[in-house]
Amino acid sequence: MTDRTYRLTTAQAIVRWLANQFIEIDGEEYRLCGGGFGIFGHGNVTCLGEALYEHREELPLYRGQNEQSMGFAAAAYAKQWLRQRFMLCTASAGPGTSNLVTSSALAHANRLPMLMLCGDAYVTRLPDPVLQQMENFNDPTFGVNDAFRSVTRYWDRITHPAQILNSLPNALATMLDPADCGPAFIGLPQDVQGWAYDYPEEFFAKKVHRIRRQAPDEAEIADAVALLKTAKRPVIIAGGGIQYSRAVAELTEFAETLQIPVVETIAGRANLLATHPLNIGPVGVTGSDSANAVTERADVVLCVGTRLQDFTTSSWTGFAGDAKLISLNVGRHDAGKHMSMPVVGDARLGLTALQAAAADYRAPADWVAFAQDQRKEWDAYVADNTAIEGRTNSYAQAIGVVNALCDPRDRIVTASGGLPAEVTANWRTLDIGTVDVEFGFSCMGYEIAGGWGARIAQAEREPEQDTIVMVGDGAYMLMNSDIYSSVLTRKKMIVLLLDNGGWAVINKLQNNTGNESFNCLYEDAPTIPEPFDVDYESHARAMGAIAETVSDASELAEAFKRAKAADRTYVICMKVEAYGRWTDKGHGWWECGTPEVSNSERVRAAHDDWESGRVAQRRGV
Repeated sequence: MTDRTYRLTTAQAIVRWLANQFIEIDGEEYRLCGGGFGIFGHGNVTCLGEALYEHREELPLYRGQNEQSMGFAAAAYAKQWLRQRFMLCTASAGPGTSNLVTSSALAHANRLPMLMLCGDAYVTRLPDPVLQQMENFNDPTFGVNDAFRSVTRYWDRITHPAQILNSLPNALATMLDPADCGPAFIGLPQDVQGWAYDYPEEFFAKKVHRIRRQAPDEAEIADAVALLKTAKRPVIIAGGGIQYSRAVAELTEFAETLQIPVVETIAGRANLLATHPLNIGPVGVTGSDSANAVTERADVVLCVGTRLQDFTTSSWTGFAGDAKLISLNVGRHDAGKHMSMPVVGDARLGLTALQAAAADYRAPADWVAFAQDQRKEWDAYVADNTAIEGRTNSYAQAIGVVNALCDPRDRIVTASGGLPAEVTANWRTLDIGTVDVEFGFSCMGYEIAGGWGARIAQAEREPEQDTIVMVGDGAYMLMNSDIYSSVLTRKKMIVLLLDNGGWAVINKLQNNTGNESFNCLYEDAPTIPEPFDVDYESHARAMGAIAETVSDASELAEAFKRAKAADRTYVICMKVEAYGRWTDKGHGWWECGTPEVSNSERVRAAHDDWESGRVAQRRGV
């Protein structure tokens, strides 16, 4: 320790500290914070903006178009880096900051690191009430930024410059913790940002971080192995935590050694190649008949790195009533769900320990053969479903075209509407870790913004590959401005805009629950006298992208080749069927509230039919 100090403003100290945090990944050092996304306003431009300018080389700041989309881009960046690096987001006080709440919720649901440095009201309160301040008459300390408490893993408001000596390391520790990983929010009152303090020199010393690997408890491993060895019909549910742990090789070796079939969650897509003989397909509500047939019959289910959300478990109807669950997860909360036998620890270390202890076990050959036969049937269905000859346009066709023509290392990004289900069911994984189906928060608008963030990360290590975004017209209309961002920053994306005339998948849900089509498709909205098509091609061109419209999947294939060869963001527009041509197989039961009473006979009948699926639902066990 020395007595030397640096007199810096709070904002300057924050940015200098961030610029000196590094992480070791595969023997190489990277700056832990890859930079940031920012929209300046009076709440952050004068002080934090000044500090970020001084470090613009070390922490490049991307100019956002929308605060919510900045957060989506930051989440996608972190996902691409497997939670080993993160981006900051800075927004002004008031609506600029509150626009980040949704993207913070997305990062929280997906357990992704993101640092938010946002403007806040003056600590002194001398100018109160100030522009864009939300006054609470009974509690002057309570404001809009408190909304982030429910959607962050770490929250703080800095009221004195010295507090960042404690707050910044704690926020970073949270973002790097495998069990507690999630977004961190630090409110920066406008006066405090500019206040100066004598910070110790040691605070700004270069620090190289490593992500902790928690070894599982030996007794929990022993219990899990004892149960696993009783299995006559075992299955592994492989979640996104396997990729974050970088345990794909261990999963593959474990499954091959013990000959246990593997099914993938939505977040766990691309844990195994489509051609791997033990990959039985995606599981759950938007899964595959093959995976669901296996999990429904399994007697022991080993869940690895999954939080077991309802789309994975088919609202807990996807397992036999007497099936036993083992849950290997670094998060205690996730490991103990539905009375699973918990193994709390890192996926890589846990799989290695389980394999060593169960090395003499093999799943029965007839069970493995059954699972593989189911996968062959599913593969045949997907091949037919994605075929393009003699059919109206569909999501599945577009997916098949891209799947056939993309590079194995290209990254696929989608998020909302019908596309997550269609991509999950129909996409055949070409390489490990290449699929980002955002379904933790199922957030409309993530697609293009997330594609931009993913491309920023991809360009840092795989600049020769492409980020391919699949987006419906509904999500495009909600948030599309990062097409412009991608062109401005020369971060090329290929965007497939599949137009079905509104929110077609929700219209499908309306119809499937006996309801009439209402207010989802433009043609079914009573307040729209004369629906008309948006010229998406011209719109994308107006933002600097190359764009074209194709009439069918054959033309899409040729357009995709041109997009691959292009030097900037390329948008391909194609109309797809709104009412039919959905993937009609692979679906598990999903609990969805339906009217118990109704004037409509169709609604009443649909309610009875829907509720009949509840008979298989496990009740907390």
